[in-house]
Formats: sequence, structure tokens, C-alpha cells
Amino acid sequence: MTSRVPALIVHGGAGADPTEDVDELRLGVRGAVEAGWQVLERGGRALDAVEAAVRVLEDHPRFNAGRGSVLTTAGTVEMDASIMEGDTLNNGAVACVSQVRNPISLARRILDDGRHSLFVGAGAIDRARALGVPLCDPAELVTERQRRRLGAVQAGTVGAVALDRFGTIAAGTSTGGRAGQPPGRVGDTPLIGCGTYAESALGGVSCTGDGEATIRVALARRALEILKSVEDPAHAAAIAVDVLVEEGRGQGGLILVDWKGRMAWAHSTPFMPVGMRSPARAGGVLTF
Repeated sequence: MTSRVPALIVHGGAGADPTEDVDELRLGVRGAVEAGWQVLERGGRALDAVEAAVRVLEDHPRFNAGRGSVLTTAGTVEMDASIMEGDTLNNGAVACVSQVRNPISLARRILDDGRHSLFVGAGAIDRARALGVPLCDPAELVTERQRRRLGAVQAGTVGAVALDRFGTIAAGTSTGGRAGQPPGRVGDTPLIGCGTYAESALGGVSCTGDGEATIRVALARRALEILKSVEDPAHAAAIAVDVLVEEGRGQGGLILVDWKGRMAWAHSTPFMPVGMRSPARAGGVLTF
């Protein structure tokens, strides 16, 4: 087997606020890139790298995932996440979970278990117990910052896409949803083909932004179909976001890695923190 050059790209959400301490967001994204890159650098798998990167953002209170999740109209946290491996197309996802610190890891356990793809609500918590995923008090996930922002509708998600030395691509996405959403609302993040998709022969995608618009155009899978036609990741990402805006009637962004390890991103919102790493970018590169 020919060894591939690894690559990793991470986003912190197309709904991130550019007026609130950009340096903190930059450091958070950099930490996620470093966590994922450590896995790839020592020859680890893309799935492990994606999970490691997303966990860092879930643990950071400034990102809309895990501990920083926005609140529903009931003042509660309901989180969604998904992860996919591009060789087998195996995937795992959860929706409306509130007792798990790292939903991306529960999604990963569901993928590894291999019998099912998506669990929601109480069923997802039961699955977490069965798979040995630690639970927490939901109150631990609610920050004072999000209590103050409950009235502001904000889209945002975190995600990562990686290519490992074995040529496997993986993608993962995690979110707290939209601020002020009604309990039980689910966006694109846990829906394979919408918020997340990976196929090692083509590439991997993680999306962020208006979940309903992303669902309308099945954006993650659509982006890979565009990539197959244009064969240029940056061009494909830009076209896909145009599709989101024009056909999906919403705003957002995405990150993409193709099978060659070329990385790209695009967004229609004013701000989307992105970090990436490959051997050609030894110091890591961030863009805003």
C-alpha cells in the first residue's frame, strides 16, 4: 500500500462572532488542530484524528458544541454529532443528547459498534450507557454566557476532516444547534450526507451554518459530487456554498479534504475560523 501524505482541517463554525475575542477562537482552533495532528503524525487513523480534534472544541466554552452549546427555549442543551469513515462508509450519529460531554465520542462508539447509525434523545443516552460512554449532569454543559445569549438566534457548529497515511478519509461534526430552538429540533449535523460525509475515493466534508438550508441540498454529499466534476477543492467548496445560498436559501460554510490531501473551505457568513495542518504546513495555518 502506498503511503499518503496526511492532512487535517478544522472549523469552529460559520456562526462564530468576529466581534468577541478572535484570539480566543484562534487558540481554540489551533488546539484542535494540534490534537488531531498528533494522531496523524504518529501514524494514527483519520477517525481518531477527527474525534480528537472535535473533542477539543466540544470542551471549549466559546464554541457551539459540547460545553459551549447554545440553549433551547427551555434553557436546556440538546447536542447533535456525527462521524463517518470513508473506506467502508460506516457512520455513527446522535441527536438531542444532553448528558454527554463529548457527543462526537458517543457517535464514534456507535460507528465502531457497527449495528446502527443514529440514536436520539433518551435512546442515545441508553446507548451511551451500553457502550460505556460516561454521562454527566446536564447542568455542567450550560454556561453563563449562553444563558445571557438565549434570545439571540445563532447558527454554529464545529467539525474536522482528516486524511491519514493509509489513504482513509474521515469527517466529523458536532453542534449545540441554534440558540432558542424548540426542544426536539434537529438540524443537519447528525444527518449523514447533509452535515457530514466521507468517501475515501473522493474526499470528506464537514458543514456549518443554517441546518435547514443544508438539509435541503444535502450539502456535504453535494459538495463531493461537485468536487468529482470540477476536480479542484477550492472551486468545489465555493460552488457548494453558492448552492447552499441559492438553492438551500440559507447561509453557512464547509471544510473539505480531497483524496490527494488538498484542503479547502468556503463560507457565506462574515466569519468562520479555520485551522489546517499537513507536512507542507508544518507550523499549521489559520485563516479567518
